[in-house]
Amino acid sequence: MGHNPAADDKTYAVQKTEEQWRAELGEERYQVLRQAGTERAWTGELLDESRAGLYTCGACGAELFQAGTKFDSGCGWPSFYESVRPEAVELLEDTSLGMVRTEVRCATCGSHLGHVFPDGFGTPTGDRYCMNSLALNFTPESE
Repeated sequence: MGHNPAADDKTYAVQKTEEQWRAELGEERYQVLRQAGTERAWTGELLDESRAGLYTCGACGAELFQAGTKFDSGCGWPSFYESVRPEAVELLEDTSLGMVRTEVRCATCGSHLGHVFPDGFGTPTGDRYCMNSLALNFTPESE
């Protein structure tokens, strides 16, 4: 299992006890967002979402990604090439699973969202923010 963001020393704008997070999020979302878990590839409900709109943190509601930055990377998780603002997410070195990766967390509450990889070939940034659907909420634009 991944590490718990709540155990870090950083103070986030949104803070709750782990008991509060667990009660609000439910077990599946809690495991991903607060314990750095990963949903199975190709199972996330937002993988094939293609409408215009906004993706927010599944824990605190902070704005994270515009739908226009989402692309099909073929990895099995929703992928984006940049966040709404650089300060919307925080990037941390993750050495779990015997490899070095860059973890992506919500900068507002510290919840785990997924990982970013520098292999987003053909994207404007070259980045692939590989996010868990369980870590995100989607609000479509009004039609």
